[in-house]
Amino acid sequence: MKVIRLDADPSEVYRPEAGAEHGKLKTDYRNYTAGPLLDRVYNTYLLMHTHQTVDFVRKKGAEYGACAQHRMSIMEALDLLDNVVDESDPDVDFPNSYHAYQTAEGIRQAHPDKDWFQLVGLLHDMGKILALAGEPQWAVVGDTFPVGCRVQESVVFSDSTFHDNPDTKNPLYNSQYGIYQPHSGLANVLMSWGHDEYMYKVMKFNHFALPQEAFYMIRFHSFYPWHTGGDYMHLCSNEDLRMLAWVKEFNKFDLYTKCKDLPDVTQLKPYYQSLIDKYCPGQLYW
Repeated sequence: MKVIRLDADPSEVYRPEAGAEHGKLKTDYRNYTAGPLLDRVYNTYLLMHTHQTVDFVRKKGAEYGACAQHRMSIMEALDLLDNVVDESDPDVDFPNSYHAYQTAEGIRQAHPDKDWFQLVGLLHDMGKILALAGEPQWAVVGDTFPVGCRVQESVVFSDSTFHDNPDTKNPLYNSQYGIYQPHSGLANVLMSWGHDEYMYKVMKFNHFALPQEAFYMIRFHSFYPWHTGGDYMHLCSNEDLRMLAWVKEFNKFDLYTKCKDLPDVTQLKPYYQSLIDKYCPGQLYW
């Protein structure tokens, strides 16, 4: 598969006031202080922040890195997301498959000339099929954060959920840089294990014919403490800073297309199957 290159960085003209068309303000999204799903969300993060350690992340990376668990197509994996409701998400209480199409369609409307970017919208949460493979949701969903260094304030519930995490008692992991070197790059950082890193590994293993920006958006789209909170910049390389514009652009569609108006999947499938056939066809290794 030939890897394509991009013609330009994303422009501000592609940044809609997303969310307004659904009757929600931007400030209504990602509310972690109130709401009907708050208890579920908090408990998911409490478990995540208790058990996501350096050792755990290394173990899961080794377990799933060989992509030797299953063989299936992208569309088969997407259909599996009909059975996944993200327990960390305060904005959504419907199957993740609908969110995939909502995100992709938002990108398609704003970026009609970038079909690879539209496909990223469809693919971005596909790693959540781990929740159907016996993994608890705290090891699949939610915002990601670096392990092996001090937790920054913008991590969700950072002040109330890490008290039982054994890494917080290890001086090696509690400095600003921890086990990392300044500006060594996010590719060299151990992120909390979940659907981002898993799907990135699947894409790399199966040689998806997508630009590097696509791999990067998949790998770090849940790293809200960085792309939205502005933390962990001391670990970033120049390449990370260049890619940040793309992650921010993707985030607008990932977040603000969430609504209760569910798309007609039957109508949309043929178009997205054509993109799958172009960039990542056939039976893949998972």
